[in-house]
Amino acid sequence: MAQAPGASRGRNRQSREDPELLDKLVHINRVAKVVKGGRRFSFAALVVAGDGNGRVGFGTGKAKEVPEAIRKATEQAKRKMIRVPLRDGRTLHHDVTGRFGAGKVVVRSAPPGTGIIAGGPMRAVFETLGMQDVVAKSIGTSNPHNMIKATFDALQNTATPKSVAARRGKKVGDIISRRGSRKTVAAKEAAKD
Repeated sequence: MAQAPGASRGRNRQSREDPELLDKLVHINRVAKVVKGGRRFSFAALVVAGDGNGRVGFGTGKAKEVPEAIRKATEQAKRKMIRVPLRDGRTLHHDVTGRFGAGKVVVRSAPPGTGIIAGGPMRAVFETLGMQDVVAKSIGTSNPHNMIKATFDALQNTATPKSVAARRGKKVGDIISRRGSRKTVAAKEAAKD
C-alpha cells in the first residue's frame, strides 16, 4: 500500500465546480504493470463526497497520474450520491449493521456531544455526510474499499420512524414511544387495557 507522492491521506478539499460539496480522499493505491521495458505505474483513488446535509457518495478512479485519478473518483462519487435520513440533523434514527464481502460494520446512534467515533474510511463518510454524533466499529477486514461499501450498505438500511409507521400501518407516535424504556412501554400497554 504505497502512498503516492503529493497525496495526503484523508485530506479535505472543496470542489471547484460545486462549492457546497465536500470531498475527502480516502485511499490511493499505486499499481504496477510489468511490461517488456520494465514497469508501468498507475494510480487508483477512492474518494467520498457529500454535501454535509444528509447526502453522500463514494467513487473510484484509475489513471496514470494521481490528480486525474482523484478527479475521476470525485466525479463518480458525485454521480452516485444517496440520501441518508438523520435524526435532528446530527445522528441516525437507530443502530444498523452493514456488510460487503469480508467487511462488516456496526453503526450506532449516539447522544448529543459524542462526536464521530469511527476509524479511517468510515470517519470520512460520516464527516462528508454531516453527521455529528455516531459510534461505529469495523468488524472484519480493514480494506478501505470494503469498509466504505459496508458503511454505505448500513446507511442504505436506515429507516425513519415515519417510513416504519407507514409500512406497519401505525402512527408515528406509536413507533417513537417504543424507543423509551420497557417501563414506559409497559405502562402504556397497561393503560390501554
